[in-house]
Amino acid sequence: MKTTLDCIPCFIRQALDTARMVMTDQSDHERIVRDVLHWAVGIDLDQSPPRMAQRIHRHLRQLTGNQDPYRAAKDYQNRMALTLLPNMRAKMADSPDSLLTAVRLAIAGNIIDMGVHSKLTAAQLQASIQQALSDELVGYSEFLRRVMDNARRILYLTDNAGEIVFDRLLIEVLGPERVTVAVRGAPVINDATSVDAHAVKLDEIVAVTDNGSDAPGTLLDDCSAGFKRQFTASDLILAKGQGNFETLSDVRAPVVFLFQAKCPVIASHARVPQGSHVLKWFYPETFNRVNGSGL
Repeated sequence: MKTTLDCIPCFIRQALDTARMVMTDQSDHERIVRDVLHWAVGIDLDQSPPRMAQRIHRHLRQLTGNQDPYRAAKDYQNRMALTLLPNMRAKMADSPDSLLTAVRLAIAGNIIDMGVHSKLTAAQLQASIQQALSDELVGYSEFLRRVMDNARRILYLTDNAGEIVFDRLLIEVLGPERVTVAVRGAPVINDATSVDAHAVKLDEIVAVTDNGSDAPGTLLDDCSAGFKRQFTASDLILAKGQGNFETLSDVRAPVVFLFQAKCPVIASHARVPQGSHVLKWFYPETFNRVNGSGL
């Protein structure tokens, strides 16, 4: 997926958010925003938004001298999500369809996205849960249920801190013994890293690896050789969030995307209404080996 002109205001807002997180002087905020505005003149619109975001956030880390500007925000998001975990477990226990409910809750957690929302309250997160449990789930089908049931090796590509607490519920339903969780290889925005997986104790129930990259998505040419081997060997790849959708939607692989279409550009590319809760796949033939009943 290519970068559009509509992506550029988001990059500028992220630059200002980053500056305000680590600096108190307004003159520093202005300096950083002006620097990013100058950088944006030469932006390559043929590249994906996460590749452009990777470059801008590397530059922002240099400008601010802070290698993880969103660390405090991620710690807060992890704690906030953990406080909701008992309530979500209760909803799971009351559900007649644990897989569908776990999928819905995993997508509810995708609202925790500082690439889109500068701030998120506990009330907004709770509202996202209620909405995910009641709204139409675009793309869910018995075919996908069979794929999830039959896959022996599942690679779960996480998105954001806090959100990974929601992912845990789906991983538990799928069976942690057949799942490997992948986090980012280094900090970028509020994307989850191994620090976050450890903070929410995800690493205590499932194998956790990192992809070797600091992009807010999955740029396969930027990922480690070990991660790419796991990607190729997986029967099913569950990819959370808009960044993974932006970077993998053109890759022929058994990928199922789970996300909220928060951005009009993403919604248009996915061919869904903005605000949708989405399961999306593009190449059903790649699932043949795990679809016991055929397409």
